Amino acid sequence: MLTTGPRITALTALACASFLALDALAATALVEMPGLTFQGGAQTHFGATHYGRTEVNYVYAQSTGAAASMTARFQLERVPRSRLFLHLEAMDDDAASPCQVRLALNGLVLHEGPSGFPDARWACHRFAVPADALRAGTNELTIVNLEKSGPLGAPPWFMVARAALAGSKYTVPTVAIPRLDVRLPGARRAIPEPLRDASAKPGFAIRGTKGWLWTPEQYLEEIPTLADLKLNFLMNCYGSMFTSEPGTPWRNEWWLPMTQSRKEAYARIIRSCRDHGITFCFAFHPQLASPRPLDPTSDSDLGQFYQHYAWAQSQGVRWFSVSLDDVSWGSEGPATGGMRHARLVNALFGRLRAQDSEAQMIFCPVPYWGDGTNPEHRAYLETLGRDLHPDAYVFWTGDAVVTPRITRQAAESYKSIVRHRLFLWDNYPVNDASPTLHLGPVSGRDPDLGEVVDGYMSNPLASQSRINRIPLATCADYAYNPRAYDPRRSIGQAILRLAKTAAQRRALEELVETYPGFLVTGGGTGTNPVRGEFGSLLASEKSPSAASEFVRRLERLGDRLARAFPGQFPATEKTVADDLGWMRQQLSADRERP
Repeated sequence: MLTTGPRITALTALACASFLALDALAATALVEMPGLTFQGGAQTHFGATHYGRTEVNYVYAQSTGAAASMTARFQLERVPRSRLFLHLEAMDDDAASPCQVRLALNGLVLHEGPSGFPDARWACHRFAVPADALRAGTNELTIVNLEKSGPLGAPPWFMVARAALAGSKYTVPTVAIPRLDVRLPGARRAIPEPLRDASAKPGFAIRGTKGWLWTPEQYLEEIPTLADLKLNFLMNCYGSMFTSEPGTPWRNEWWLPMTQSRKEAYARIIRSCRDHGITFCFAFHPQLASPRPLDPTSDSDLGQFYQHYAWAQSQGVRWFSVSLDDVSWGSEGPATGGMRHARLVNALFGRLRAQDSEAQMIFCPVPYWGDGTNPEHRAYLETLGRDLHPDAYVFWTGDAVVTPRITRQAAESYKSIVRHRLFLWDNYPVNDASPTLHLGPVSGRDPDLGEVVDGYMSNPLASQSRINRIPLATCADYAYNPRAYDPRRSIGQAILRLAKTAAQRRALEELVETYPGFLVTGGGTGTNPVRGEFGSLLASEKSPSAASEFVRRLERLGDRLARAFPGQFPATEKTVADDLGWMRQQLSADRERP
């Protein structure tokens, strides 16, 4: 992880601040600090690249300990006499309720209560700095998540991209939002793109996807699509194995036997995969969202956990996965955590291999992204690599958790440290069940990744599994023939694959352009370009007429989609309807303001 200091006077390196003329100070930052300047928080757990920014930090609930607070320090020679504000570029989480936070400067509270920032999109707010808050010498800006409970890696969280001390006229530079211009080809062609000759091999030997809390019915419905796209791998979402019901807070009682109805449902999925030439991988997470996280040192816990894998193996499953993503490596440090996690996986894998010598295992470690050179990550990964069964694969999400670029260089670095075969878990087009869509083509993945990484797995949209077939087709296209992959050609063919009429083509073309995905617009899994653009229009001088016209355009798109595909995309229609409802509420509130 690259560590940087505060940027003083127009993004120079950390130094003592000089006095500026009062009129200049009003528009120029005395101190600018990227989110990564803050010490503490959770960026060492999940990286600093999120939602289109590369130097962010964030705080989770009080129950996460050190990850609940972060502090940035900066130097002042003297205290300016002009009035200053704390300008903060930040966002709230993607949960319904606002995150409670406290902002304090040298112990003096600037704000305490609901963050006031929008959900899962960047915004800039300012907070007045009292005259006695600053001091000559070292100053401290602290941001604390006040929410009492919540797991590491999940809401409630608060994320900061940049902080600045400046006058009233200062504005944080905005980042332009790119657009996707879809050009449909005149004729259909094969997708994925055929290999150059019969002797050529696909870019990745193993190519597939997982569900994201999909129902058994959704899995069964999508399996023929996977086969048609030459995908040969399907992993269940480990959340599907939790004991909580869909739509309720996660509860992972991993020690309880699976219900008979769930066994019957997944037995059908396993059989369907086998019938379509697809490898089914059984996955479970024994710690996330659990009131009793599995103890890796406990033989009793291992026995209770193994029962699920034994059942899957009895159904003919030969591929398995253990996930320990989005949890900690434990209080004894990363090296000990890596050792214990390796022993847990080895014990489970050994039992499976005793029954079937061809059994395969993929492990998702705690640091599952990046190049592995972060010192704590390296300590964990080196120990894991030393102790983990040599036949096990390791999941890796690329240069960051959610990233516009996945490079061969980062893959080679990570692999050289963990010393195991890699399986790319590509976090696209996943929305993490947020109310948004990511429908544009996958992009920014190196064409020769398959020379370093054995498998490719796309992480899909949650409830919108049917419309997920559009970006999934581009992922399949890339994974099968990455050297010939063209995102613009691929998205056009993906649309033509689903559209049978001119009306359907127009509806899907506009839908993809409206929800192009975070690889195009920037942002993260919860980024909603519709709400973002509407918010910008509402705040502009063109408001409210431009915002109202934007609402009417989305209404027409929703109607067009429903007419062209009657009853085919209910989850997608709901996403559009929810965006429309939210925008109408915002318009109504805007009209009521004095």
